Amino acid sequence: MNTQTLPELNDTRQLPADIVNEFREKGHTLVRGVLSTEEVEAFRPVITNAAEKYNTEKRSMEERDTYGKAFLQIMNLWRVDEDTKKYVFAKRFAKIAADLLGVENVRLYHDQALYKEPGGGPTPWHQDQYYWPIDSHDTVTMWMPLVDIDVDMGMLTFASNSFDKGAIFDNEISDASETAFDDYVKQHGFNITCAETMKAGDATFHRGFTIHKAPGNNSDTMREVMTVIYIADGAKITEPKNKYQVDDHRKWLDGKPVGGFVDSELNPKLL
Repeated sequence: MNTQTLPELNDTRQLPADIVNEFREKGHTLVRGVLSTEEVEAFRPVITNAAEKYNTEKRSMEERDTYGKAFLQIMNLWRVDEDTKKYVFAKRFAKIAADLLGVENVRLYHDQALYKEPGGGPTPWHQDQYYWPIDSHDTVTMWMPLVDIDVDMGMLTFASNSFDKGAIFDNEISDASETAFDDYVKQHGFNITCAETMKAGDATFHRGFTIHKAPGNNSDTMREVMTVIYIADGAKITEPKNKYQVDDHRKWLDGKPVGGFVDSELNPKLL
């Protein structure tokens, strides 16, 4: 598809106060209708075709570990597909992220297609920012289904108010993280929250340290989700604390010096 035929997504919208307040209190919120039906219909084939083209997972479900069974994960499609780049760079999304965080500008960390296959396993409890060597808690992930989904398809599920202690455990997404976080969530009495349904083009937004998970996909339909991770402009790179942060420093921050700003060519300002 020629990018000229794709809808423009560079308008900005005023978020209702209750949405902003919910995000700041709970560490997550749901924004309905971020994309219209027509906009989803335009971008869905673009993103799905790119995800299929650049997917490197060739193992059967039985050959994968817990993480591998959770979803097909294809990152930074904006770097290889100009049409998907138009979606990832959308000012409409970036302005929502900035307004939720209460900052003027946000930068891109990376995009990520998360396609959970029919029969795909659960995504264990985890915190995204465990993987990120950055000094700011002002981070947010937009999680947008490109098809209508319900709880049987792997709905994102949050432990509300769980974001303000930083990294809780030294665990990657795994069976171990599921057990440790499940005990932690129960001990602290966090309210477990998920939407019953989401229409294609709705989106959740959650902070980097919000504890969250997703059940398996018990339907016969692929759960097609596109995510974009935003960081407040002005964030700095920290010394990596684990092997995953070492990898992220190289892949998503272009290996820029520790102590420097998150401002490499991989992290463009989106507003």
